[in-house]
Amino acid sequence: MTADKKECAKTLVNSGLSILKACLLKGISRASFYRKQKDWRKTDAAVIDAINQVLKKSPRAGFWKCYGRIRFKNHPFNHKRVYRVYCQMGLNLKRRTKRVLPKRVVQPLTVLNQPNHKWALDFMHDTLYCGKRFRTLNVLDEGTRECLAIEVDSSLPAERVVRTLEQLKEERGLPKQIRLDNGPELISAKLTDWCEQHDVKLAYIQPGKPQQNGFVERFNGSFRHEFLNAYLFESLDQVREMAWFWRLDYNEERTHESLGNLPPAAYRVKLENSTLPVFH
Repeated sequence: MTADKKECAKTLVNSGLSILKACLLKGISRASFYRKQKDWRKTDAAVIDAINQVLKKSPRAGFWKCYGRIRFKNHPFNHKRVYRVYCQMGLNLKRRTKRVLPKRVVQPLTVLNQPNHKWALDFMHDTLYCGKRFRTLNVLDEGTRECLAIEVDSSLPAERVVRTLEQLKEERGLPKQIRLDNGPELISAKLTDWCEQHDVKLAYIQPGKPQQNGFVERFNGSFRHEFLNAYLFESLDQVREMAWFWRLDYNEERTHESLGNLPPAAYRVKLENSTLPVFH
């Protein structure tokens, strides 16, 4: 900044160095050294007022949107001056960019009537009675429609997803494939590396296409209607306990028309004792 260089040059002059040599050392002209410093807030007060008027109506407007609105109101300022003041006001914040996802191939909703062949998982969110938000990680066996896990906490990063899968691995083994969306927890290296180590294929749906994960979305609808919307929760421990009993009832007692009016657990037993055709 010229103002900083000017201050350094003044310090050198006060130490006994000539003005010419001080200006040469700091890379500024003598005219800049002698020029009186102006307060940009006073000089550019009209530009500041114009920018503030735009941001008052549109707080999230970027520079070019802001400048476009200023020009539309017939202000004479060019974009260089507006941008200089825009930066001096500290408005040139770094924009958050989205992670570029690889191209996702459509995954057909073909289900092999076989337990533990393909799972699906998804996140949901709700709030406690006090207003504190919490999330749930729902894991579903697509072949039997069994709810394998409902993990509840205020935060469920990729490490918790891996830990949940490790627990399910101990209880019933791992599937050959998991269907999931493109959430930040589900595209993280921790989860993808873990699945690669355990020979589990990740079938990502296309962004903005939740219908491609239709089985777990259908489960989420039932979970929302019959559980999350039906009760007021006072603590996370209460949510975990009640979700455990609800999942038990869902698997053992609640019948499904798509399973021939059998509960998922009974349907799994039936599959283990016979070979059934593939559902679509």
